[in-house]
Amino acid sequence: MSRKGKVVCVTGGSGFIASWLVKLLLQRGYTVKATVSDLCNPRKTDHLCALDGAEERLYLFKANLVDEGAFDPIVEGCEGVFHVASPLSLSANDPQILLEPAIKGTLNVLNSCSKLPSIKRVIVTSSMAAVTCNGRPLTPDVVVDETWYSDPAFCEQNKLWYMLSKTLAEDAAWKFAKEYGIDLVTINPGWVIGPFLQPMPNLTLEIILNRIKGQTFPNENLRFVDVRDIANAHLLAFEKPEASGRYCLVERVAHLSEFLKILCKQYPTMCVPEKCSDDKPFVPKYEVSKEKIKALGLDFTPLEVTARDTIECFKEKGFINI
Repeated sequence: MSRKGKVVCVTGGSGFIASWLVKLLLQRGYTVKATVSDLCNPRKTDHLCALDGAEERLYLFKANLVDEGAFDPIVEGCEGVFHVASPLSLSANDPQILLEPAIKGTLNVLNSCSKLPSIKRVIVTSSMAAVTCNGRPLTPDVVVDETWYSDPAFCEQNKLWYMLSKTLAEDAAWKFAKEYGIDLVTINPGWVIGPFLQPMPNLTLEIILNRIKGQTFPNENLRFVDVRDIANAHLLAFEKPEASGRYCLVERVAHLSEFLKILCKQYPTMCVPEKCSDDKPFVPKYEVSKEKIKALGLDFTPLEVTARDTIECFKEKGFINI
């Protein structure tokens, strides 16, 4: 399939996932219109402008998620839109900091897309946070798949504001798409790690960095997935006509102790915490189905490879010294 002349939009283009998506789109020959929050901030733009093909086929725009109509001129002329931008915080005290830009931003982008028949498909980056936060027990016999949905009442009761923002934003997206006949696909990643193109690590990488440098590790599982796999999944979801609905993206559910053992094996001189923060049995692991996304053609990067590439990127950018 020739992609020369095909134009797509990526919102939140400077972020962890979106930067990789922009990189892959440019490699495939697309012209990319990417939005950033500040065109004058080199931390938001320099790594994008340095990508192969950026000089010829990358156009950056400033856009605020909550400004109605802000995306109208940006998505004009596009065949596909990747809505990646969304606030990420696990410690926000005011839920509106997350809820308004996540929900209103998604609806603003979709509303702009609904006005243009040229747009063939919209890909929204959701999260496993919109899948598993429903109070159902996650035990070793459980396999989570795309039929799972988080419960807004459960999220609100437990003050899981980020989870609530992703749940409500995805729900709003599906309702809007149905009403206006938009061909929508959502990508629901787990805990995204891997090498980063932007100068500073994002929140998920910062937490991993803090876990490595900590005295103890928490008794918790993470749903690990490689950022490059997430970017590839977005491309497959756009390019494959048969793509539809939601796609869970998790290479492996692993306890933090398991992840740290992988690092110790790869980097014997690395000092990582050896003691859990509590004396309870490790929380049980469960599975997340890979069947649907594999049927679309995605091959997952093993966690061992992702872990190594994450550490090498930390080293290269000066965040750790081993």
